[in-house]
Amino acid sequence: MSAEARDKDQVANGGNLLSRPVKVVNIGLDRFAKELDEQSVPVVQVEWAPPAGGNAKLAALLAKLGS
Repeated sequence: MSAEARDKDQVANGGNLLSRPVKVVNIGLDRFAKELDEQSVPVVQVEWAPPAGGNAKLAALLAKLGS
């Protein structure tokens, strides 16, 4: 059985997902990444914010400009 098939089988059968070290990609919340880093958890921080600061009308207008 391949490693991928074994992983899928473990997930399907409620296997231990944390049997290997955790690696995290954190999107947006700087504090969450900092807490993980302080616990020596490998983490990559991705800076992200909603388009147009979350303003749906402005985001729709900006999307029209891009098309």
